[in-house]
Amino acid sequence: VGLPDPAALLRQYPHQLSGGQRQRICIAMAMAGSPAYLVADEPTTALDVTTEARILELFERLSTERGTGMLFVTHDLAVLARIADTAVVLDHGRVVEQGSVRALLDAPQHPTTAALVAAARATARRTGGPA
Repeated sequence: VGLPDPAALLRQYPHQLSGGQRQRICIAMAMAGSPAYLVADEPTTALDVTTEARILELFERLSTERGTGMLFVTHDLAVLARIADTAVVLDHGRVVEQGSVRALLDAPQHPTTAALVAAARATARRTGGPA
């Protein structure tokens, strides 16, 4: 998972590792059994933008190399746009819209999806991030 000197990391306590290091170790543990399918629930939420990008690249690489299918659970539409081909939008645990990520982001059909997209765009405008 791209960690330098893994043998040295084995001698460290979790609090001595960065969030990105701990996240990559969790991904390594999840992928160790070569699963056919992996569920990643908010895998980048607590990470800085640079580390998040590395983790998403890692997921993409491992998925391609190993043929592992992935289900990403996220509220971050920028992550969704980068990592997923299709998406399902839930509102109070019910499916309200599903389809290609591009279609959901470009032309949301359900009010919940439209509100999520509008909020993401407003945040991106305020922070200068991706819309």
